[in-house]
Amino acid sequence: MRSFAFYRIMNVKSWPRGHFHLYMQEIRNIAIIAHVDHGKTTLTDALLAQSGVGKAGASMDSNALELERGITIYAKNTSIPYKGGKINIVDTPGHADFGSEVERVLRSIDCVLLVVDAQEGPMPQTRFVLKKSLELGLKPIVVINKMDKTAADAQVLELFFELGATDAQANFPIVYAIGREGVAKKNLTDESKDLSPLLDTILEHVPNVSLPELAAKPLRLQPFNLAYDNFLGRMAVARVYEGVVKPGMNVFIKNQKGEIRNGKIIKLFTWNGMEKNEAAEVVAGDIALVAGLTNIEIGETVSAEKDADVLPTISIDEPTIELQFLVNNSPFGGRDGKFVTSRQIRDYLERELEVNVGLKVDFSSNEFFKVLGRGELHIAILLENMRRAGYEVQVSQPQVIIREEIVSKEPLVVSKVEPFEEVIIDTPLAYQGVVIEKLGRRAFIIKNIHEHNGSVRLTLEGPTRGLLGYRNQFVVDTRGDGIMSSRVVGFKPYAGEISKRAVGSMLSMATGKALGYALWGFQERGILYIGPGTEVYEGMVIGNTSKGEQMSVNPTKGKQLSNVRASGTDEAIDLVPPYEITIERGLEVMAEDEYLEITPKSVRLRKKYLTEIDRNRAKRKEGK
Repeated sequence: MRSFAFYRIMNVKSWPRGHFHLYMQEIRNIAIIAHVDHGKTTLTDALLAQSGVGKAGASMDSNALELERGITIYAKNTSIPYKGGKINIVDTPGHADFGSEVERVLRSIDCVLLVVDAQEGPMPQTRFVLKKSLELGLKPIVVINKMDKTAADAQVLELFFELGATDAQANFPIVYAIGREGVAKKNLTDESKDLSPLLDTILEHVPNVSLPELAAKPLRLQPFNLAYDNFLGRMAVARVYEGVVKPGMNVFIKNQKGEIRNGKIIKLFTWNGMEKNEAAEVVAGDIALVAGLTNIEIGETVSAEKDADVLPTISIDEPTIELQFLVNNSPFGGRDGKFVTSRQIRDYLERELEVNVGLKVDFSSNEFFKVLGRGELHIAILLENMRRAGYEVQVSQPQVIIREEIVSKEPLVVSKVEPFEEVIIDTPLAYQGVVIEKLGRRAFIIKNIHEHNGSVRLTLEGPTRGLLGYRNQFVVDTRGDGIMSSRVVGFKPYAGEISKRAVGSMLSMATGKALGYALWGFQERGILYIGPGTEVYEGMVIGNTSKGEQMSVNPTKGKQLSNVRASGTDEAIDLVPPYEITIERGLEVMAEDEYLEITPKSVRLRKKYLTEIDRNRAKRKEGK
């Protein structure tokens, strides 16, 4: 089966020797970007369905974790045919923790569809992805989505000017859409039955990159994503910038350091909807899946000529938090997992580094692996994937990365800086006081307050440290009616000490099964993490204490029985449902002297030192 390029020899004299004038199908490359839950994936699914290349019930969010959480985690490629041409689409994540998935995609496309919820308007991740797009010189198409919502109000133009858009970028086309219904229109008064107005806008404003003069040049392509196949091994998702790539070609791979190595293209695939089709060739402007380059890295340049210029690097923002990954050495370690050794954990992290560009790992220590990520959710998804693959691991409390910057060289002045975040909170008016109070204690400063229809939108800025462990407290404080979003705004001067943890830990002092009678007596002291019948061990954290002190208890102790029975002596046991520890909750509530134990079947919280004697000995050592 031929690729989408069709060749015809025409006016050969006008071309350098050995090149032909090419008649090629028009190709346009776009990425759909937005804040989480603003409708990117729903809109992409509707485009696929209308174009006839989408399968019934299929969605771009195909990963099991994506389906469970209802969010996009990984950037994915697709394409749709329209009016004889081809539109390559990259569906990107909307959560700030997966910003690295967006950053590497933007370099490889020619326009972005900025999807904005008509009611919520621009949110933190909207600002993040738009800023990155504008810096690369891209001219966005704005899609105001969910126009069926009441009180629609999307202030987008102000955001463009605030982020330093040029006049050409600020003169953006607008399309109004209801992605769920598969409807779009250029004007609110227009009649529309499908998404053709959006597709027509793409053809009108996105340049066609399938040009004969580019295809006639020597090959240059650049990977912006990686994939893996059980038979073909490591594969690169790449944009072909110049030339034509074919299976069997010998190529040169160059990195930013100028190092060169040889490679060979084995197979090529292009997308038709969500399906990958093997291609005989891929021409300049198209996006392809390339097999055969087993050691390829994101951002490297693949060329047909050894002295070809290196394409601009794909830059990724630095991680903001770090934590330690260790072998699970708890009393229950090795019960559930298939992969429990340090070597196996190391192998997994090394494989993850190949595709997870927002992640960094320091393998220098013999006792643990220092993992650096973009946020708690970024790390939580990594750990969830590990446990589902059969791994056991325990991790330390996430810590914000604090670094030193030179203020002046003469005299030498060094200052500490840390990541700061902008937080946007939508909450009912009744809860704004407690939210402002709690975040104020965590060194956050109010930037803006906007009231609307009985709710308030708070814009605050403060250190990332202040948000660690706060999200669950926010849900409690707003009775589940609040919405909080955040984005990293950069590194700023260290904000000083922050007092966050107001509760202590309730520890098990015995090993066995927890009994309802014992837990019934403990629940007045705080919040329990376990229910009756849960297996516990000495040093395991089974709950928290509201007064802030650490308390050792025996959850395996039952009620003492006697031969005498009297009316009214037996009390009914009324247990409150436990606050079960998940990976994300554990990362938020754990203390500095605790580990989160993660296995395929369980998530437990434990002290680093399980016995009281060991904990006291450790304190004495720290005191010295």
